Amino acid sequence: MPWCTLGELYDIIDLALFKMAAEFKRRGSDSSDCSVHDSKRARDEKGGILSLGEIAEPDIKGGCVSELTKASAFEELQFPVENRLLVKEEEVKEVGHLNGPLSSVQAEEVGKRGVKGDQLNIIIEAEAAEDKGSRHTMEDAWVVLPDTSMGDSGKLRCSYFAIFDGHGGRNAAEYARTNLHSNVLSAGLPLESMDVKVAKRAILQGFKITDEALLRESATGGWQDGATAVSVWVLGQTVFVANIGDAKAVLARAPASNVSLEVVGQEKSGNQNGDTKMCSMEPLLKGVIVTREHKAIFPVERTRIQKAGGFVAENGRLLGRLEVSRAFGDRQFKKVGVSAIPDVHSFELTNRELFLILGCDGLWGVFGPTDAVEFVASQLKEGATVGVACRRLVREAVRERRCKDNCTAILVVFKHS
Repeated sequence: MPWCTLGELYDIIDLALFKMAAEFKRRGSDSSDCSVHDSKRARDEKGGILSLGEIAEPDIKGGCVSELTKASAFEELQFPVENRLLVKEEEVKEVGHLNGPLSSVQAEEVGKRGVKGDQLNIIIEAEAAEDKGSRHTMEDAWVVLPDTSMGDSGKLRCSYFAIFDGHGGRNAAEYARTNLHSNVLSAGLPLESMDVKVAKRAILQGFKITDEALLRESATGGWQDGATAVSVWVLGQTVFVANIGDAKAVLARAPASNVSLEVVGQEKSGNQNGDTKMCSMEPLLKGVIVTREHKAIFPVERTRIQKAGGFVAENGRLLGRLEVSRAFGDRQFKKVGVSAIPDVHSFELTNRELFLILGCDGLWGVFGPTDAVEFVASQLKEGATVGVACRRLVREAVRERRCKDNCTAILVVFKHS
């Protein structure tokens, strides 16, 4: 047997398990006279890009708060089930994982219960993947908590996902990974009933508390590194996305209410002469950027930096050194304009929202939003699990597209049942 990498071995195991599960489901369906529909192989569609970056300028004092328009339902797409969830640390009681191995006990428990939406019965499945690329060290940190309510029927479904992209070290990323979610909860994130304004205020306050505490910690410890962040909270059927720096989140959304993603490729149509010809279908998925980049060279960011006494050098960096203008930590740059105030956006989950990709700048340096959506969609349609699709996305970025930076991605799939 030829040698293979650990990642390839994981893929082989995942594929074998998936085939076993599919065979078991088929036999069970046959015995109960239930029909099994073959999934149709889909071609790659080319989707457009819709960016929230042009919707509103950020409010420097309170963060940019904007909302995506609600969308009508569309014919649901059946994604394969991914039950690989775990708890790494004893103090983390939520179902999820923080840069750690899988727990089969937790996976079995959550696999039976699922994480369901309040009205549309949306199940959330999420996995993360990482690769240090050509760097000597890994400075990214991530969190995947698909269900922090632990099935409490009296509370909203609360899920939390985040990537922290460290620079100059890993301390800031680790501190934010450990403390941001708890600080947002302490700031009043609503768990009993939905209040969008209260939730956004809690997120803004949670970022502020985390950064202030991190700066004190770094002063005591004598370190000065920083970290950008992209974080997502799903409360009931409302998704909140907050980011600082150049980490991004991209939403895969179906653009029409009457189109199934299973119906893709080319279709035949007749002309007036009775001839049959092939005509291409329109793109079926849109890559919607739901975050805003914060770089020192951008006009709004440059203005804030200049008002604080800093400057942007000819190379587009703050004081000629730091490319991003918002981040956790970076103690030496806080007095010259670096901020930890996030942009916060929200949208409602409908049957048009299919999955969300969170990624550090290493991923988005080699993947465009549409490219990433198309790549993940093709993997899921071919039967890959959420974990396998996420790992293949990162592997494609590093091995095929030559990402030199640390590369981390989180894939969050909204499964409509």
